[in-house]
Amino acid sequence: MYNYTAGATGLDAAMPPWVQDGGLDEWCKRLADPAIRARVAEEMRTPTDAWENLLLSAGSPERVLLNEFKTDALKPLTGMTLAEVARQRGKSVEETAMDLVVEDHTRVGAIYFLMSEDNVRRQIRLPWVSFCSDAGAPAPEGVFLKSHPHPRAYGSFARLLGRYTRDEKLIPLEESVRRLTSLPAENLRLRERGRLAEGYFGDVVVFDPARIADTATFEQPHQLAVGVQHVFVNGEQVLDDGEPTAARPGRVVRGPGWTGWNAQR
Repeated sequence: MYNYTAGATGLDAAMPPWVQDGGLDEWCKRLADPAIRARVAEEMRTPTDAWENLLLSAGSPERVLLNEFKTDALKPLTGMTLAEVARQRGKSVEETAMDLVVEDHTRVGAIYFLMSEDNVRRQIRLPWVSFCSDAGAPAPEGVFLKSHPHPRAYGSFARLLGRYTRDEKLIPLEESVRRLTSLPAENLRLRERGRLAEGYFGDVVVFDPARIADTATFEQPHQLAVGVQHVFVNGEQVLDDGEPTAARPGRVVRGPGWTGWNAQR
């Protein structure tokens, strides 16, 4: 799991699957037909068990944050809610969502506030739950600043260690470390990873448990976590007292389907 109360996907998650059949081009062609648009709008606002409608699951278009556009003309809408854009355009929420998909010719990135904090805390306490970011690893500089990612891209692991472990004391520190290291490595059957043990690759993170914290927010996502002092990858230091060393010792991590374990590494 990632320990936030919102998920990130696209406006495709607010529209019925049938209108998207055949890919983006076919989807946009269908949305040019007034009769189809009327049907899609009706299905977008009607509860059903036939497909998962995240717009309805969020409870309100005020809880749907638009965070990714390809077209420069639409980028100023980044960080606004679907409800705000609909009001700005003087159209319904459903019509606005369809228009944005057609105009950007993408699914349009969207963050849906779906989960409750109580459920996040309940899941963190489950001993078989490991943690992820479910995101890439952008840098708070250059072209990346044109995007507006989910804060999990910067803060997921520090958030577990700081907020939920140190501050809220939901689970002990050593249990948090297990869930970030050996548990996912064992689940994914990654050999010689996930532990500080003889014969294992030298992957080590040194952090200050009193300082570790996430700083990225939904409003300001490009914020690095704090409290990590040193990082070693495959035995080579890549972070030295919080500063990158420019070393790039990373390598492909092999899963259980690889047949070359007997070859020289």
